[in-house]
Amino acid sequence: MARKMLSDGELNKAAAAGEEATTETHYDFDLFVIGAGSGGVRAARFSANNGAKVGICELPFHPISSEEIGGVGGTCVIRGCVPKKILVYGATYGGELEDARNYGWEINGNVDFNWKKLLQKKTDEILRLNNIYKRLLANAAVKLYEGEGRIVGPNEVEVRQIDGTKISYTAKHILIATGSRAQKPNIPGHELAITSDEALSLEEFPKRAIVLGGGYIAVEFASIWRGMGATVDLFFRKELPLRGFDDEMRALVARNLEGRGINLHPQTSLAELIKTDDGIKVISSHGEEFVADVVLFATGRIPNTKRLNLEAVGVELDQVGAVKVDEYSRTNIPSIWAVGDATNRINLTPVALMEATCFANTVFGGKPAKADYTNVACAVFCIPPLAVVGLSEEEAVEKATGDILVFTSGFNPMKNTISGRQEKSLMKLIVDEKTDKVIGASMCGPDAAEIMQGIAIALKCGATKAQFDSTVGIHPSSAEEFVTMRTVTRRIAYKAKPQTSL
Repeated sequence: MARKMLSDGELNKAAAAGEEATTETHYDFDLFVIGAGSGGVRAARFSANNGAKVGICELPFHPISSEEIGGVGGTCVIRGCVPKKILVYGATYGGELEDARNYGWEINGNVDFNWKKLLQKKTDEILRLNNIYKRLLANAAVKLYEGEGRIVGPNEVEVRQIDGTKISYTAKHILIATGSRAQKPNIPGHELAITSDEALSLEEFPKRAIVLGGGYIAVEFASIWRGMGATVDLFFRKELPLRGFDDEMRALVARNLEGRGINLHPQTSLAELIKTDDGIKVISSHGEEFVADVVLFATGRIPNTKRLNLEAVGVELDQVGAVKVDEYSRTNIPSIWAVGDATNRINLTPVALMEATCFANTVFGGKPAKADYTNVACAVFCIPPLAVVGLSEEEAVEKATGDILVFTSGFNPMKNTISGRQEKSLMKLIVDEKTDKVIGASMCGPDAAEIMQGIAIALKCGATKAQFDSTVGIHPSSAEEFVTMRTVTRRIAYKAKPQTSL
């Protein structure tokens, strides 16, 4: 994905670009950004704060329709992290109400869930955030154009406005920050399925849901709908969901999903979808038949670059349509840059923010900077959640230059001892025995994401296992397990990789 590193001379030119741009009058803008998501807004604001004249374009936001993937704030704010987390919060109350009974809360009669009310609250919050992002741009003196942008030259962007009018703007630098979009597999009847975009705005709550996919979006929506009372069947191709995560954690997530009442169908795909009077008939790859109110395809996302006219301008793309960039987010066209999911590096909102900050510092701040992708923490907001930072056990073994020590702690959280819920939490540390450094940490259990953020700081600072051990825990808490794991669960002996001859 990464192109060659810029030379010192090229970096100095890039760093001086902001100063040069202010003296050149034949460009409408020093920077024009296509895409006002997290990365695009950050790059626009920070560049403007460094003295650049900045324009940005984004499709208008439709709170009900998901036909357009626009809206200032981008996927994360409009139809991603934020609305999904709101639904996760809503779904969590289902289990909490069950657990509350053994804590003395007498819940008499039926407890009803009002999907439309939560949906409206979610939409209200998105509108609030959308307006906040617009104000952030305005306060930074960034000019916002509502429309679809495409690149028509190394220094020219064409914006198709809502009424169809096309207006071109010139800029010394152009930044692509168009994110990614959901994709559907070409299964017969695929038009009957929805993606995560539509799943966030369903008019009616689905009582029977089928989810295809084994990634974080799939397990999160399975948890959401099940927590709200739906019958959920989850189909995925591998033996366990969440490919790429630590295998031990994946196994626990699968057990927890089943414990919450989700029907798992490993090593199974969907062969056909058929519309019937009773709903959508789904035929699995094993020939089994199911009927659902909604079928969600959560089978991955691809870079949202198809309509940018990049090939015509000469910007290099990879096989999935991601923009090829170097370590400083510059494409093969010196005036064109790209950050975020459009580059398909690490597709997380905080990573896009990091890349955008580095871009602004490099091009307009006089401080060349490249993003640091080591020890990037992330979380999967299934119920209960999974959070990780650093290497998984499998990755550690693959990259090892010496023996690896694995420390684990599996337990039923204290809260469950009274509620009666049988649901294990698991914590794990991966240690390089030679250096004693903690090179990986993971947790599946309540508050995993909140706890892992602090652990990520420790790994970023190069903390050793001895330093973890010398840290006094907070008692009683689940988090204290990370500083009380003294006994090695297993030692994985280093095996030298076979040398390959040229």
